[in-house]
Amino acid sequence: MEQQSVFPQDNMKTVYLDNAATTQVHPEVVAEMTTVLADNFGNASSTHSFGRHSKNLLELSRKKIAKLINATAQEIVFTSGGTESDNWVIRSAVKDLKVKRIITSKIEHHAVLHSVDAVVAEFGVTVDYVKIKSDGCVDVSHLVQLLSQNIPTLVSLMHVNNEIGTFIDLKEVGTICREYQAYFHSDTIQSLGKVELDMQELPVDFICASAHKFHGPKGIGFIFIRKGLQLNPIFFGGEQEKGLRAGTESIHNIVGMAKALELSYTDLPKKVEHITNLKQYAISQIQACFPEAKINGKDTFYNLINICLPLSEEKTSMILFQLDMKGVAVSRGSACQSGSTKPSHVLAEVLCDEDLKKPSLRISFSCFNTKEDVDYFVDVLKSV
Repeated sequence: MEQQSVFPQDNMKTVYLDNAATTQVHPEVVAEMTTVLADNFGNASSTHSFGRHSKNLLELSRKKIAKLINATAQEIVFTSGGTESDNWVIRSAVKDLKVKRIITSKIEHHAVLHSVDAVVAEFGVTVDYVKIKSDGCVDVSHLVQLLSQNIPTLVSLMHVNNEIGTFIDLKEVGTICREYQAYFHSDTIQSLGKVELDMQELPVDFICASAHKFHGPKGIGFIFIRKGLQLNPIFFGGEQEKGLRAGTESIHNIVGMAKALELSYTDLPKKVEHITNLKQYAISQIQACFPEAKINGKDTFYNLINICLPLSEEKTSMILFQLDMKGVAVSRGSACQSGSTKPSHVLAEVLCDEDLKKPSLRISFSCFNTKEDVDYFVDVLKSV
């Protein structure tokens, strides 16, 4: 018997509502990257004209990114993305900055949680988990209580949660960390490119970025390392990135990331308004069809909904497959754990046991989405 394709038919409508997992690459980014791949193939470490031209593109991209977040070019170090960046900061804080404790939360991305587990096992540092309130928000008063113990500490709290969209006030948390002389690292993977971050105004020591979350290419990101702080390499080789991050620079990806970030911040207020309206429209349409549906998290980020649906366990097990067969892409949590049968560690912190058995869908929007996308998604959801 001929095997049938599991992908939607070519003539089937498709709707992509999983932008928290990754975003489509902006056409202008594709065009710029294609030019670099075709014409600017020199190694940025080479001294001849081909290399010098690539080096120029590299540094112009660094300056562009720095300007967009009001940092200096010297504070931007290119990496392969968010996971490498989070690992680097956490490990180096223990090895180089000599912290004795890490404060984080149990709803962080596993790039942070597993990194913390590793340094606890290897170096014997302690870890404290700040409490998460029932609405999915960090308990800032508990953070103050933990910091008052006066232990050399790295605080690692993500700006926007990638599963439920709750967020912290970077300025508030950073100010608290400064008061208690703690280093502050924030995984800003879900927020950079979607809100303006002014690193001269925000008291944050390290932020991490990944280009594929703001319509750039995969496999490229950066760390902002505040001037005056020294991180040492976590792997070794050449002298790229001032000896901090060995390996031939991926010029086309770096140029693409800089272009994507520039485009993300172009007309940002209009994009925020458009996406916010889409989110509110989606919530109203879903709740009209499923009056008992509940939003997971309170006052969540403008591009993301995590909604618990009143469906049976039988329907729960097949819901993503059935949506996918109709051309709709959403998720039930982090894409990094899509192959896991375990419930989301984030939802396990904020939902009761009964609601954990129900399907919670993460719906995340971009400026490329439309009301028609929402209508189609809701129509398909009703038929599940």
